[in-house]
Amino acid sequence: MIDILLTGAVIGSTFFTLFLLTLPSQYDPAVEKHNVASNERKEDEQSNNKLKARVQILVLGDIGQSPRMQYHALSIAKNGGFAEIIGYRESDPHPGLLTNSSIAITPIPPPPRRFQTSNKLLFLLFAPLKVIWQICYLWFILGYRTKPAKWLLLQNPPSLPTLAIAKAMCFLRNTKLIIDWHNFGYSILSLKLGPAHPLVKISKIYEFFFGRNATAHLTVTKALSDVLTQDHGVTSPVLVLHDRPAGHFQPLSVNRRSTVLSSLGVTAPYADSIRNGATKLIISSTSWTPDEDFSLLLDALVDYAARSTTRATKLPNILAVITGKGPQKEYYLSRIDTLKREGKLLNVTILTAWLTIEDYASLLAAADLGVSLHTSSSGVDLPMKVLDMFGAGLPVVGWDKFEAWPELVHDGINGKGFRSVGQLTDLFVTLLGADGTQLSILKDGALREGHRRWDDEWNPIAGRLLDLYTD
Repeated sequence: MIDILLTGAVIGSTFFTLFLLTLPSQYDPAVEKHNVASNERKEDEQSNNKLKARVQILVLGDIGQSPRMQYHALSIAKNGGFAEIIGYRESDPHPGLLTNSSIAITPIPPPPRRFQTSNKLLFLLFAPLKVIWQICYLWFILGYRTKPAKWLLLQNPPSLPTLAIAKAMCFLRNTKLIIDWHNFGYSILSLKLGPAHPLVKISKIYEFFFGRNATAHLTVTKALSDVLTQDHGVTSPVLVLHDRPAGHFQPLSVNRRSTVLSSLGVTAPYADSIRNGATKLIISSTSWTPDEDFSLLLDALVDYAARSTTRATKLPNILAVITGKGPQKEYYLSRIDTLKREGKLLNVTILTAWLTIEDYASLLAAADLGVSLHTSSSGVDLPMKVLDMFGAGLPVVGWDKFEAWPELVHDGINGKGFRSVGQLTDLFVTLLGADGTQLSILKDGALREGHRRWDDEWNPIAGRLLDLYTD
């Protein structure tokens, strides 16, 4: 018996020693100060590029479809820090990430496609396997493949498993954790499973247990900030960092708009009709997920088509361009084909596109009206795409039945809200089919709203928090 206990003790001691020897290296402020001093000595050779801090940015999603986190990286680099953005590399990221020597991209291998399913029963089976896959790669990449950093900036959601892994790794590596709250993971999960499902309740407990005690928090809205502090007892600093458009979203002159309409493949066949006002160009960017109900727009376009054939006053044709990728895209493309065959989309053309960042910005600026389908699972998040539209001088109509909407869109000034298919159809008729006065008022408001840019918002809030920006 004693021999067995001794053998067990030796084995346990051996594994514990191996664990200690293989712990991730820690962030050492003294090393960073040495690096800064070295940079200062070489400032003539390096154009005064002083490394102020190393920041890891974790996105458990496609980097190319995470504009806010890409903008964080660009701002960190612009202010003298080094940003390492970690996430899936499934689409092209912002070109600035690829050309800036102060930004690195570390890709996470995506889980096998078989783990992706819209079936509720298969989701419950595959979800644990997907989480295990993610845990293994996150632990390896954050702990061993990357250098220790002063800060880890984490996008939430998704919260599972990133919050727990990030907390553990920050503890082991002496790194400060900042959570950038875009929404709540449990509220998005409730769209799939229902709010009363046990996994949703467990997810909520998990999310706030691991998310409560970060070094600091950023939120996309004041409403979300209030939920964290008032409902969930977050006591560490919570800073509201509203999304703002990046510099590449800009309005177009009349001549430049004409050139863009002719040069973009998706609009070129309709360019003359758009220029003379016979066709109106509307844009909606969607992730084709349940929290962006595309059926709202599709049904409104069917209704508009019906009205356009019965009204005494002719309504303009509509070219609706839908950009984005997501799980429900094929389902809706099939519905669109069926409606075309049934003759329910007369005078309406619906096209889908996946564009480069530059072409997407040009398309927004060339459009007549933007449409936001974001319905908000929590009621306190906001769609960044609306800010991009404002940056391009594009007025917006959007689903407004959630608390945070007035933080972004001022009704009748830079956009209009709707809460039903009928209301959206009425807006199309009123804004697109009238003399253009109301649409012009909204466009002027969108241009004014777009004047405040990402750096104006980021520098005094996130820049100060990261010790990268001073007045």
